[in-house]
Amino acid sequence: MTAAVIVFPGSNCDRDLAVAFEGVTGKKPNMVWHAESELPAGTDLIGLPGGFSYGDYLRSGAMAAVSPVMKAVAAAAARGVPTIGICNGFQLLTEARLLPGALMRNAGLHFICRDAQLRVETSDSPFLRGYEEGERITIPVAHHDGNYQADAETLDRLEGEGRVAFRYVDNINGSARGIAGILSAQRNVLGMMPHPERAFERAHGNTDGRRLFEALVGQIA
Repeated sequence: MTAAVIVFPGSNCDRDLAVAFEGVTGKKPNMVWHAESELPAGTDLIGLPGGFSYGDYLRSGAMAAVSPVMKAVAAAAARGVPTIGICNGFQLLTEARLLPGALMRNAGLHFICRDAQLRVETSDSPFLRGYEEGERITIPVAHHDGNYQADAETLDRLEGEGRVAFRYVDNINGSARGIAGILSAQRNVLGMMPHPERAFERAHGNTDGRRLFEALVGQIA
């Protein structure tokens, strides 16, 4: 299995994501610089990591969304390649229009760094088949612009199509309808604000995030 972690200027969770990918695949992922125009041949899994791409200049993820590699990422996602964007990666997926909506400043205008309880809203995705619908899990968050917003029509569509992946039990940042993660229509693209790669080893306090990566690899293998 060949995984790729896309690295942008200002990424700071790329190594964490690479460790998680290697931990479940047994193989080091390719670290792909944003200026590349192609992904490595045979890429089975793509990760867009957290951080502050381009220093969050203009808007979080706005500049990274037009990096050369994103055309290849979009094409791979359209072919069905599982693609996960975490925190800044989620912001980037919305800016690149691979997912609808936008991530805004937290309702309290403060950076939030803490464990968050999430409710799993669906298991209908390769990413989510390690969870039970309705299950509560604990995943750390670390963000300033994590407040997911979309117009009412988009929110209704996401709800009606079962594309809300996670919801905050305690809506810590003011996200519309408490949304913490959403899926693409194909269900192979997942954007989530909490960091599953930081709940991967027992030393992290719990392994609720590890199940996401293990389930995904099980579907691909």
